[in-house]
Amino acid sequence: TGSFQDASVIQHAYNLNFPLHTVPASSAQCPAWSAFSVSSPAVVLETAEDRPKAVVVRLYEAHGSTVVAWLQTSLPVKEAMLCDLLEQPAAQGHLPLEEQGVRLSFTPFRILSVLLVLRQ
Repeated sequence: TGSFQDASVIQHAYNLNFPLHTVPASSAQCPAWSAFSVSSPAVVLETAEDRPKAVVVRLYEAHGSTVVAWLQTSLPVKEAMLCDLLEQPAAQGHLPLEEQGVRLSFTPFRILSVLLVLRQ
């Protein structure tokens, strides 16, 4: 009921098309862990790709809104910067690393690619 945003249609579609797969593991208890999280349900983290000493994360705004979202990661990030769709760093694209993560501003349906340079 309600709007597609209220009904979480995008999340349900991802769950249907990309279901979680279980993998047998040892019986040892492992703490919960997530590489990335995004503070806004309007922003979808579409992909994260490994590069030498870095990760490129691609996100998009899916609700047709203007929103500020925080990208958080448990990876050891040394530097964050916006990059183009060819994954080349953008001029003036440096993003400050803050306690809440990396602050990203989205306009309706905007795609952002973020290059996260990792500490060694």
